[in-house]
Amino acid sequence: MRVLVVGGTSFVGRAMAYEALSRGHEVSVINRGQTATDLPPTVERLRGDRSLDFTSLRGRRFDATIDCTAYRPRDVDVLARDLGERAGFVVHVSTISAYREPALPHLGEGDLELHPDDPALAEAPVTSATYGPLKAMAERRAVAAFGGVAVVRPTYILGSHDATTRFPYWIARARRGGVIAIPGPTDVPLQYIDARDLAIFSLDLARDGRPVSVHVAAPDPATTYAAVAREVIARCGAPDATPHVVDGGRVDAAGLTARFPLWAGRRGAAILTLDTTAARARGLRPRPLAETIDDTAAWWPFDGWSHAWLSAEDETRLLAAGGDPTADQ
Repeated sequence: MRVLVVGGTSFVGRAMAYEALSRGHEVSVINRGQTATDLPPTVERLRGDRSLDFTSLRGRRFDATIDCTAYRPRDVDVLARDLGERAGFVVHVSTISAYREPALPHLGEGDLELHPDDPALAEAPVTSATYGPLKAMAERRAVAAFGGVAVVRPTYILGSHDATTRFPYWIARARRGGVIAIPGPTDVPLQYIDARDLAIFSLDLARDGRPVSVHVAAPDPATTYAAVAREVIARCGAPDATPHVVDGGRVDAAGLTARFPLWAGRRGAAILTLDTTAARARGLRPRPLAETIDDTAAWWPFDGWSHAWLSAEDETRLLAAGGDPTADQ
């Protein structure tokens, strides 16, 4: 197949491009050309600003297009204007954030509701508050523009080349060793997907060419945030690395919730307990977390600490405040 990956140079797009290459497809990527990439020279690189100009696509035709970077309806409009039906079958990468937060755990696609269209938000900055509604509008626009498409809604995406630096926090923290704070309680749920598994699943959908809207998450039933952190520490931590559950209420009170990447707060979130029956019926086969840890650890440099992560000083204060009385330590 001739495959176009919109994005294609880092993390999710990179995984898509490499999976397509591994299948012997002819691969093109389109982006602004500003991100360094290790894609081989056999990949055609096209330039364009997706919110303004994809004219480099005019006159080209593909069997499948995988759109990894549509954050607003306008992003879809530009792709549709400059590529249109020549896109072939479209796989649109959305997010579980496109759903309104459910009140109950372990729901399937038919039980979940997308954020409604809100024209007033269409050009709003992408923030934690607008991200989900904008992605919901973008996926609706993709269905309207391209007809039968496959919409995939992943949960947190993990793996190497992760520009969000969320999962790498735990790799870096485990390597630093010592007593490591994990926010409690220990039953806060978590689902995720390895970027490579998302790519495999998306390329399978592109090959099959059947419309579907499906969330992509693992494991099912959900694991917990504490269990994931502990597995990272056990697998790649320094010899003295020791997990210690701290009171999630204290984390919230100290304003440090966002400093623990991937954590949904002490009450958790039902959206991270999704039923993945539909995806598994379509062939989703998530790999063990250990493989994702190894992949991320092999890529992430040993040195460096993101300003967005929990500082050593804040962690020391949390640890000094005591453990979580509800935690299974």
